[in-house]
Amino acid sequence: MGKSRLPTGGTNLFQMIKAKSAEAEAKGIKLLKLSIGQPSGPALLSARRAAAVAIMNEKESMHEYQDNGSPGVPDFAKRFIQFHLPSLDHVAVDYLPIPGIKPILGLVPLACGCRQQAVKVATTTNPGYPTPRDWCGYLGVKIQELPLTVENAFRFSLDDIEGDVAVIMMNYPHNPSGQVATREWLEELCDLCVAKGIRIFNDAAYIALSHTEESVTLARVADKFPGLSWAEAYSASKLIGNGTGWRIGAIVGSPDFVADLKTVKGNTDSGFVAPMAAGVLVAIIEDKEGISRCREIYGHRMKILINLLSVQGMQLAVQPGAGFFTLWKTPKTAFGETVQDAQHFNFTMIERVGVVGVHFHPYIRYAVCSDIEAMLHDLNAAFQKAKVSY
Repeated sequence: MGKSRLPTGGTNLFQMIKAKSAEAEAKGIKLLKLSIGQPSGPALLSARRAAAVAIMNEKESMHEYQDNGSPGVPDFAKRFIQFHLPSLDHVAVDYLPIPGIKPILGLVPLACGCRQQAVKVATTTNPGYPTPRDWCGYLGVKIQELPLTVENAFRFSLDDIEGDVAVIMMNYPHNPSGQVATREWLEELCDLCVAKGIRIFNDAAYIALSHTEESVTLARVADKFPGLSWAEAYSASKLIGNGTGWRIGAIVGSPDFVADLKTVKGNTDSGFVAPMAAGVLVAIIEDKEGISRCREIYGHRMKILINLLSVQGMQLAVQPGAGFFTLWKTPKTAFGETVQDAQHFNFTMIERVGVVGVHFHPYIRYAVCSDIEAMLHDLNAAFQKAKVSY
C-alpha cells in the first residue's frame, strides 16, 4: 500500500478537541461547549424563506454555473458589499462573488504569482485562523507569521513586516482575539504597503459582528491610497445567523488585485449556489433587525462570560471588539497542579469539569455561540473547582 505524499503532522486542532471531548462525555462528564466557533441554530427565517422561493424558480440562470458572476442574482457582489459599506462609486474598485471566504484563501498567494516566482506571505495566524498558513504550506510558499501578543493588543506592528513580503493576509476583526482594525492603524499600514509595493488581503468575516465603532474595514480606508493593491473579503456565514454552510460572500478591491483573483478563480471554481445568495440578499435588504439582533446576542453573552471568568480569576488577553470569541491567558496552575501549556489546560478542563475551549498557546479561546446564560451555574462551579491562578 502506498504512503501519504503529504508532509507529516497536520492533525486538525478542532478534531483533536472533539476527540478529547468525546472521551470525557463517554465517562459521564457533562460538556460545557465553549469551543463552538459558528452561530447556533439555523439561518434567519427571512433568508431561508427567500432561498426556498429562489430554489423553486424555473429560470435556468438560478441553477446554472455562476462562475465569476452571478447571473441568477444580478450584481450580488456589489449589493452585498454595499450593505457593509458606504458607496464606493467614487473610487476605482472591482467586485467578485465568492463561495465563502475559506476556499478563496488559497487563491490569494496564487493570484500574487507564487507559482511563477518566489513570493513571501505575511499572516495573522499566530494565534489565529490557521487556513492561510495551511494553504501556504501546501503551496510551498514561505510565510512570516506576524507577532500578535498581549503587548501589541493583537494588532501587529508595522516594524515587524519583513522587507521581502509580497502580500499580507490578515484577518480583522481577528479570530480568536476579537481585536479590530482601527482607521489610524489601517492608514499607517496602507501607507507602508504603497511605499513597499506590498499587497493587502483582509478576511473581514466578522465585520458584521462588530461591537465597537472603532472597528473599520480596509475598504473604508483604502480609497485614500490610489496606489494600493488590496482586496477585502466579506461573508454571509455569521451575518444571517448560522449561514456557515451557505457558502456565500463577496470580495471588493483594487481592479488589479481583483482581476488576478478572477483569473485564478475563473480557472478553478464554478461559483456559489445562486438560490442561497438570493436568500442572503433578501435578508440584508428586508431583515436588518434580525441581523442586528444576532450581533446584540453575542455582545450580551460576551459581557456575561467575561464577567464570570474574571471573577473566577481568569485573565483576559484583550478586550474583544467584534465576533463571538473571548481570548484568555493560560493560567499557570489549575486544580492545584502546574499547567504545562494551553493544550494541557484545555484538556484538563475537559477531562475534569467538561469545559471545552480551543487552545492557541499561550492562550485559550472561549466562544459564546451557545447559550451562556443557560450554562452559568455549571460554568461557575467548574471554574470554582479549577481554582486557576497566574
